[in-house]
Parts: sequence; C-alpha cells; structure tokens
Amino acid sequence: MSTEEVEAGHQEGPPWQIIGRFPTFDEADQRRLELKIEKDIQVKVHFQGSASNRYYAVKTRDDPRFALEEALNAKRAEKKRRKAKLNKKRRKK
Repeated sequence: MSTEEVEAGHQEGPPWQIIGRFPTFDEADQRRLELKIEKDIQVKVHFQGSASNRYYAVKTRDDPRFALEEALNAKRAEKKRRKAKLNKKRRKK
C-alpha cells in the first residue's frame, strides 16, 4: 500500500468582533479576562493599528464548536419542518 498525504483544508470559523481598543496590553488583558468567564465565547488580544496609532484590540467570537452545533440544529429543524409540511399535504389526498 502506498501512503498518501491527506491535506485537511482550512475552515473559516465565525467572524471576530472588536469589543474594545486599549492603549496598553495590561488594560486589554484585564478586559479579556473579564470576557473569558463566558463559556461559549473565544477571546483574544490583537496588536494592531497604523504605525503612528498602535493599540491593542480585544476581539471575541462564538466558539466554532458551538456555532457548528447551532447550525446543525437549525438544519435539522428545517428538515423536520419540511417533512411535516410534506406529510400534511399527503394526508389531505
């Protein structure tokens, strides 16, 4: 048997939203720690800005595992709704 390299493609998760901008890392880290208490959320501190205006941005997003689970639940609910509608039409005949 030959071994083949299987390359998993990168999947984009939910988008990051900027919650706040802070001039120092300590202030940004303090805000990150406050937000980190929530379970279904990811938080990061990102250094950004133009060369003359640098700042630390605190960014959050929904945890991709929970977002995927919610998307699957919505898809299942839609499928159940379509099946129920179809069964209702069949019963009328």
